Parts: sequence; C-alpha cells; structure tokens
Amino acid sequence: MISIDQLSISFGGYFLFNDVSFLVNSRDKIGLVGRNGAGKTTLLKIFMGLQQPDAGKVVIPGNIRLGYLPQQMVVIDDKTLFDEAGSAFDEILILEKEIDNLNHQIDQRTDYESADYVDLIGQLSEKTERFHMLEGSNRDQKIEQVLTGLGFSRNDFKRHTREFSGGWRMRIELAKILLRSPDVVLLDEPTNHLDIDSIQWLEAFLHDYHGAVVLISHDRAFLDKVTDRTVEISMGKIYDYKVPYSKYVMLRKERKEQQTATYRNQQKLIDETQDFIDRFRYKASKAVQVQSRIKMLEKMDIIEIDEEDTSSIHIKFPPAPRSGSIVLDIRGLSMSYGHHKVLDHIDMTIHRGEKVAFVGRNGEGKTTLSKIITGDLPHEGTLKPGHNVSLGYFAQNQDELLDDNKTVLETLDEVAVGDIRTKIRDILGAFLFGGDDAEKKVKVLSGGERSRLAMARLLLEPCNLLILDEPTNHLDMRTKDILKKALINFDGTLIAVSHDREFLDGLVNKVFEFRNKKVKEHLGGIYEFLERRKISDLSDLEKKNLQNPKAGKDEATSKQAFIDKKEYDREIRKLENKVTKTEEQIGKLEKEIESFEKLVADPSIDPEKTRAPGFYNSYSKLQAELKQQMSNWEQMQTELEHLKNKRI
Repeated sequence: MISIDQLSISFGGYFLFNDVSFLVNSRDKIGLVGRNGAGKTTLLKIFMGLQQPDAGKVVIPGNIRLGYLPQQMVVIDDKTLFDEAGSAFDEILILEKEIDNLNHQIDQRTDYESADYVDLIGQLSEKTERFHMLEGSNRDQKIEQVLTGLGFSRNDFKRHTREFSGGWRMRIELAKILLRSPDVVLLDEPTNHLDIDSIQWLEAFLHDYHGAVVLISHDRAFLDKVTDRTVEISMGKIYDYKVPYSKYVMLRKERKEQQTATYRNQQKLIDETQDFIDRFRYKASKAVQVQSRIKMLEKMDIIEIDEEDTSSIHIKFPPAPRSGSIVLDIRGLSMSYGHHKVLDHIDMTIHRGEKVAFVGRNGEGKTTLSKIITGDLPHEGTLKPGHNVSLGYFAQNQDELLDDNKTVLETLDEVAVGDIRTKIRDILGAFLFGGDDAEKKVKVLSGGERSRLAMARLLLEPCNLLILDEPTNHLDMRTKDILKKALINFDGTLIAVSHDREFLDGLVNKVFEFRNKKVKEHLGGIYEFLERRKISDLSDLEKKNLQNPKAGKDEATSKQAFIDKKEYDREIRKLENKVTKTEEQIGKLEKEIESFEKLVADPSIDPEKTRAPGFYNSYSKLQAELKQQMSNWEQMQTELEHLKNKRI
C-alpha cells in the first residue's frame, strides 16, 4: 500500500533518515519506536505529504485513503459533538446525492438497450456498492458507537465542541478519523488524552481494524495489544521486526549480542591473519600462505556493529527548600463548572516529603484540583498551603503553552533570574539540547522534545511542592524511566496525576482516588492500592462495579452497584430486541426478493415488465437493504457477544 524507497532527509548535515526503505502492507499493524526526535513524527508527515524528503520517494496509490491524527492540531468549534463527528461522512452524503440523481435519470429513460443507459446502470451499481461498503445507512449508529467507545456520554452529543477541553477535542478528531474508515490509519501518540477505558476500547478497535495502522506510542501495553510489527528508527536507519513491542525488545537485545560476538570473532581472526602476514611477509617459504591470507582479507565482508543512540537526559531536581510539616490542608472544598459539579466537599492533607498519586477516570476532577492548588481556578471551601511552600507545576498541556517563535534558549532565558542564567546551557545540555539545538525554534521540535523543554523550565527555580499532570505524555520509554528516577530522588513533596501504572509504581507512597465528586485516600503504593481494591488495572477505577456488588461496604456503594447492574441488564435487553427486529426484517426482505425472482423466472410474465426501470430499481434496493441489514445483524451480534462476556 505504501512504499518507501531509499528515503533520506537531513537537518544541518545530520541525517534523520539515510537511504531507508520498507513497505506498509494492507493489514499491517506497525508500531514506530525510537527516542524523541528520531524522526517518527516526521515519517508520518512525509506519508501525508506535509513534508518532503531530500532524496528517495514515497509511493502511495491514488485510491488509498489516509487518516492522520497529529500530536497537536487546530480544531473547529462551530458544531455540536454529534454533528462534528458526522462530518466524517462527507463522502457518504455526496454518494447519497449522486445515487438519487442517477435513479432520477434512470426513471426518465426508456432506451434500455442503449450504451448510455447501461453506463448509468453501471454508475448506479458502483456508487451503491461504495455506499453500502461505507455502511452509509448505519452512520448514526456508528457515530454513537465510536463516540461512546472514546468516553463520551450520550448527554454530550448535543454539547457544542467548544465546551470540551483540549484532550476531549483530540478525541473528537480521533473519532472522525475512525468513522471515515481510511485504508491506512496514522496515529501520533493517540493515548495521551485518553483514560484507561478509552485506551482499552481503542486497543480492541485497532486490533480488529480492516486496514493498516501505523502508530507512535510510548505505552508498552498499548503497543503490545495493537501491533504485530515494530519498526525502530535509530541514528538515521530503520530496523524492521515482524513482532509486537515486547518481543522486539528481546529480539533487539539478542541481535545486538549476536552482532557483537560475531564482530569480536571476526576482529580476532583479522588480527591473527594480519599478524601472520606481518611476520612472514618477506619469507620466501611462506609467500604462498601470505598471499592466500592477503586475498582472504580482501574478500572478507567486514561486520559492522550498528550505531546505537546512547544519549540520555540527566535530570536532577534542585534541593527543595524546607517547608512546614503540612504542605496542603484542604477542607470542604467544592468546585463547579456552571451547573456541573466536579468536586463536592472534599478533605485532604498532604505532608512534607510525601509522594502521592491522583488517579481516576477523566473528568473526575484531578486536573481541576491541581489547578485549584496552583491558584488558577476559584473554589468553595478552604485550601491552606503550609509554611514556606513554593510550588512548581507541569500542566497536562505544558508543551502546548510554549511560544513557537522563540528558540529553545530563549524559552528558558525568559523565565530564568539571577545566577541560574549562567547555567542555562548546562541545563539544556542535560536535556539533550546541546550545541546548535539550543538555537532551534520551538515550532520545529517534536512532541517529546517540547515536553523535555517544558520539564527543563521546572529546574530553573527550586520548589518544594511539585505538581505534575500527565508528565509522561510524549516522553519516550527511556526518558520516562530517567524522569521517574529523578522524582524518586527529589527531596520535596510530589503530586503526580497519571494513568501510567508502571510510572507510578515505586514512585508514590499514597494514592488519592477521585470518584463520584469525592476523593478517597489510600495509604501505600499503587500496586497495594490495586490489590486492596482487588483490581488488576487502573481501568477498573473507571468500570462499573458489576463483578462484585457486595464489594462496597456502605449503602451508597451498594445502591450504585444495583443501579449499574440494572443499567447493564437494560443494555443487554435493548440489544437483544434490536437483533430480533433485524432478524424479522431480514426474513421479510428475503421473501420480497424471492417474489421478484419468481416473476423473472415465470415464462408467462411479459419480459418488458421485468426490464422496466422501476422493476430493476425496486429489486436493486431490496438487495442493497438486505445486504445492509445482514451487516447490521452481524455487528449487533458481535456487540451482544462482547457485552455478555463482561457479565460474571
């Protein structure tokens, strides 16, 4: 489907890609991996024609449709959520008009044997087939399925898109891509703005997707669930592994070990051969052997060890000024957006030196409370910071708040004061912005590079309370591990808002769970919290408590479990009724089609009657409707089976 042939692209003499070639096939599920700045996003932009290579070519057949979700995008806010998602079906709307026009032309014609009439019939058949392939009659159901899968509620459908936060707007764009059903889906960090339930839904959707998927992600579990092929970009080269990420890691390690061992053996042989040549070069009795060994060296294919990117950032937070023993004291705090209450009379105390996690589904108030603590949002109730508390804040969209027109150096220089200004270049070097990289404009940086730059700003002024809202978004796996180590060694107080279980493990010693407008405190690390809740993943924080209705000890929890169970059973019944009605409709259509076919086969019927446009159109519409109803029935059966599998 997509062919990359001898592709090269460079910046200032540095090769981002150097003569690389590979293919994207029709059913490939490819994970692009490599450090931040290695060229992953650039490759997707080249696919989309947004950037041109210096050499080589990318061949994409004209009939192949691409769907692209970049890391940052400009969104339009003049429609409701449902209507904006429906704009993905522009092709279907055009096809509907064209089909109606063709049917109208055919109804007006009587020249059934003419070439023009046959051509019209062919166009109608082609466009009708395309219409049903795109499931045009089923678009509302598809919109609802994708939007709810990505975490929107049915109450959101009529809300204006401008009412949604940046993360939710990104989901809207993702929904439109999935609804267009392109031949190749290109996704750049799609999980950054999704909660765990939506990530799992997207995993299943992409795993079963009919087309090709090429995605960039630093979520190990997501890559393993979706991809069956891993393409590593490193030092300008491409390394193609026909396995998911975890297996790629093992194979890559084995390849490096084998390559190193073979290289050492060959070097030993070369040294021994050269030593023999040097010792006996001028002895006539050894002339034949010497010449033989010289020719052997000349013909030898020299093994080279792949260059490895060993660069890494070096993060060390400045010593934290000593604060009071209580860093934050929150009592009866409430927060609402208009009539929508997010937090309702919560109490919380955070002590000096604690490292805590805010966890829970999107929209439960984690980021809201973070912004309240920083003073960016008003609230009801009391929030008292402790003595001598100085705060550092990394917002979820911190990388988007950078000025695109400033250089990397200017970005740090504008916030640096005092003696720290003399260390700006040292700080940039530690974050891999050495030499000329410091003069790059922010607008040319990758998502990961922008996040690193935003993180570097935190080091310019010592703080003793650090609030990080989804800090691992856009960071590659190695950088995430380095950041985690630096935070473990940070001697101040930390609040981490994250869905990344691996990142939180070993970092936090207390978990605050946000749920139903309340916050509940859990002592211990993230895995201890999960074990006590008897859940295996953070996703269970966002699932309805169907598995164990007795798990809640208080009356409110039991009541909610009963309500959830009732809603679950209602969804089952609703879907079963739809299946039954569809089966009845299929039976009715089959009988009508059978009647038409009997007329055609009956020798007593005037042939002109069955060749008339109205007869053909009616028969064609019945067949198309039957095909659509069969497709609906298969889809509903799959949904029903999936829903029933959740029942314990």
